[in-house]
Amino acid sequence: VQLQASGGGLVQPGGSLRLSCAASGSIFSINRMGWYRQAPGKQRELVAAITSGGSTNYADSVKGRFTISRDNAKNTVYLQMNSLKPEDTAVYFCNADVVVATYVKDEYNYWGQGTQVTVSS
Repeated sequence: VQLQASGGGLVQPGGSLRLSCAASGSIFSINRMGWYRQAPGKQRELVAAITSGGSTNYADSVKGRFTISRDNAKNTVYLQMNSLKPEDTAVYFCNADVVVATYVKDEYNYWGQGTQVTVSS
């Protein structure tokens, strides 16, 4: 199973970006999907997460500005980021709890490769 993130880049304060993360491989189903970020010198932190049923939770710092969504048919999770601030600058990682398509159907946690988001004028 692989997670491929895309959509990062350089944006001015107040601007918007949309991140995407597509899961591929021997997937039976995907439970929780999420986005984390890690700024230089800081620990990785949860930004937003969404369950297979669509329940969401957000870090306080992004509530009202970021929206997480998913397309279960495409095994893809999105993060719409609006009103971006310089403090949102970080490498963003997607994460997923994947039930693999094997006989026992175990669940494993996977990380994407990270995509850089830089908010600067």
